[in-house]
Amino acid sequence: MNWNWAHNITIWVGVAAWFLAQAIKFVEHLVRKHEIDFTLFVRTGGMPSSHTAACCAVLTSVGIREGFGGTPFAITLLMSLIVMYDAQGVRHAAGQQARILNQMIEELRTQHRIQHSKLAELLGHTRLEVFAGMLLGIAVALLIHAGAGWTGI
Repeated sequence: MNWNWAHNITIWVGVAAWFLAQAIKFVEHLVRKHEIDFTLFVRTGGMPSSHTAACCAVLTSVGIREGFGGTPFAITLLMSLIVMYDAQGVRHAAGQQARILNQMIEELRTQHRIQHSKLAELLGHTRLEVFAGMLLGIAVALLIHAGAGWTGI
């Protein structure tokens, strides 16, 4: 089996950006609420967007390694734009709908004593959260590539 992917800096740049974005959410929650919540490492939503951070880190890494004018960069750019649009558009709207449905269900539950679990409300991102994820991803890629001599592991 070929394990060359394990030595691909672009993969690790994306993973590092995603992990750092989730760690920021974890620390922010710890400082704000004084409680440890490891589920924040796998939850969606919040500041900064980890999906955007990972995509933009990979995008930057591909540009550095393959060039900013080639097909790999173009593909990565278009996929990153789709992820960012989805994060602040479709998933954000789904979260707002979940919030409204949860309010309706709570009213029904208190008036008619029905049982129902709450829907996840924090699904998407604001434009600011997506922008912060983009900046974080680019910064992580630049720092890791600078540390690796711009050539990879």
